[in-house]
Amino acid sequence: MKSKSNIISFVFIIASLFLAIIMHLILRGSFKNDFQSLITFHFIKDVSFIIAAGLLLRFIIARNDKRNISILEQLQTINTEIKDSNERYDIVAKATSDTIWDWKIQEDEFVWNKGIQGIFGYKKEEVGKTSSWWFDRIHPEDSLKMSVKLYSFLEQKTERWQDEYRFKCADGSYKYVFDRGFLVKDADGKAIRMIGAIQDVTKQKEEEQRLKLLETVITQTKDAVVITDTDISKNPIPNIIFVNQAFTKMTGYKPKEVIGKSPVMFTGAKSDLSELEKLSTAIKNYKECFIETISYKKNGEEYWVNFSMIPVTNKEGEHSHWISIQRDVTKEKNQEREREQLIRELTQNNKDLKQFSYITSHNFRAPLSNLTGLLHLLEDVPIENDELQEILNGFKRSTHLLNETIEDLVKVVIIKDNPSILKEDISIKEIFENVFFQLNNQINLYKPTIKFDIEDSLTIHINKAYMESIILNLMSNAIKYRSQDKTPKISIKAVEKENFVNLVIKDNGIGIDLDKNGDKIFGLYQRFHDYPDSKGLGLYLVKSQIEAMGGSIEVESQVGKGTQFTLTFKKE
Repeated sequence: MKSKSNIISFVFIIASLFLAIIMHLILRGSFKNDFQSLITFHFIKDVSFIIAAGLLLRFIIARNDKRNISILEQLQTINTEIKDSNERYDIVAKATSDTIWDWKIQEDEFVWNKGIQGIFGYKKEEVGKTSSWWFDRIHPEDSLKMSVKLYSFLEQKTERWQDEYRFKCADGSYKYVFDRGFLVKDADGKAIRMIGAIQDVTKQKEEEQRLKLLETVITQTKDAVVITDTDISKNPIPNIIFVNQAFTKMTGYKPKEVIGKSPVMFTGAKSDLSELEKLSTAIKNYKECFIETISYKKNGEEYWVNFSMIPVTNKEGEHSHWISIQRDVTKEKNQEREREQLIRELTQNNKDLKQFSYITSHNFRAPLSNLTGLLHLLEDVPIENDELQEILNGFKRSTHLLNETIEDLVKVVIIKDNPSILKEDISIKEIFENVFFQLNNQINLYKPTIKFDIEDSLTIHINKAYMESIILNLMSNAIKYRSQDKTPKISIKAVEKENFVNLVIKDNGIGIDLDKNGDKIFGLYQRFHDYPDSKGLGLYLVKSQIEAMGGSIEVESQVGKGTQFTLTFKKE
C-alpha cells in the first residue's frame, strides 16, 4: 500500500510540473511586459494550474478508486468462498465420525478436530500438538510398517497414502483405525502440509475376525454344513447355494453337483416321509427344525442323517437363508439297535436268574432243613469214634454255612427285585444296641475295645431290617478279621452334615490291600483273606442294602493297620 501511494504522489508531481511548464509557455506570449500584465499572467496561470492539477488529481483518484473497488470485490468474493469452505468443513467435521487432523510439516504443528476427544477419550489439554504425539500412540507392532509407508508418501514416492493400524485410547486400550491423507504442496511442488482423516474400524475389524473364525469353523468342522436360499416355489426344501468339504466326504457329492439343487435329491425309498413333512412345514413357517431320516449317498448307499434347518435373517430382519447342519449317525443308530437288543436279552436273563434263584433257594431249603434236623438228632446219639465225630462236626459247619449263604442270596434277590422299600425314622443308637445283643457271645469271647460316639437323639430315615443287617455285617467283620497280635479296637462315630449323616465304623484289624482289591471290594463272592468261613457275600450285601436306601459307602484300609467304612445317609 505504501509503495502504491509513493507512485501516485510521484506521478502527480511530474504531471503537475508538466502542466505548469505548458501553461507558462502558452500564456507567456499573450501578455505585455508591464506590471499589470505580469500580475494578470500569474493569476491566470495559477488558477489554470490549480484547475488542471485538480482535474488531473481527480482523474488519478478516480482510476485508483475504480481499481480499489475491483480489488475489494475480489477480496469479498474470496472471503465469502473461505467462509463457505469453513462452514462446509465444520459441517463435514460434525457429520462424520472420523477424526480429522492437519499437519504443517515444516513447523511440525499438529491440529486435531474434536473426534480425538469423542472417539478416543482424550481431554483437550491431553492432546499433543506435534507429530510425535501421534506416532507415540500407534501400537508398537504397527508403528514401523505405518512409518515406512507414510514417509514414502511424504517423499512423493507413492501417489496415495492410507493405512490400517491400532491407535491408543486415553484409557490405555487400542482401537483399530483406517487412516488416509493427502498432501498440500507449494509452488515448487514441495510438501508443506498434510491433511488426513482417521476412521474407527474396531467393530468392522472384530466382525471381520469373527467371520474368518466362522468361515474356519464351517470349512474345518466334521459336520456337513449346507446353506440354501429361501425359494420354495419349486421344491419344499430350498435350493443349495453352499456345501462344505465335510458334506462332500459324507455324501460323495462335489459342490458343483449339488449347488442349485434341492436336498430332496438325497431322499429315497426308505426315507421317513413324516420327518420330511415335518421339515417342510417348519420351512413354510420359518421355524427351526430337527429331524432324523435315512438319506442316500452318491453311490446309492443308505445312511442315517441327523438333519437341522435353521433360519437366518439379514440386518433388516428379513429371512435370507437357511443353514443346515447334517451329521451321519448311522453308527450311533446301529449301536442303539444293538443296545436295545442287549437290554432285552439282559432283561430276560435277569428274569431267568431271578427265577433260578427262587427255584434254587426253594429246592435247597427242604434238603437243608432235613440235614439240619438229622444233625440235631445226631447230637443226642453218643459217638465213640473220634474221627467220625470230627467228620460230623465238619459236616455240621458246612451245612450251617450253606444255609447262611442261601439266606444271603435270597436277601440279595429280594433287594434287587424290590428297589423301593419301606423307610422310617429310626434311632441309630437303638440299631447298635440290637446288633450288640446279637454279637454278645463274640464280644464276650474276644473282648474288643468299643468306642461309641453317637448322640441318643440322632435319627435317620432308613429301613430298620436293612440297617441292622448292614451294621451286623460290618461289626462281625471287624471282630472276625481282627489282628492276632493286638487287642481289637472298634470306633463308631456319627457326624451330622446339613441334611446328611455320616456313620463311621473303624477297626484296627488286618486290613485289606486296596491297591490290589479296591475295584472289587464290594463284588459278589470276593474274598480277601483265607478264612474258612468267609463266603464273599457280606460286603456285596452291605452295599446293595445301602444303595437300596439311597445311601452310599466308602472304604479306607491299610494292611496291618485296619479298615474304616464311611456310610452316608439322608436324615429325612
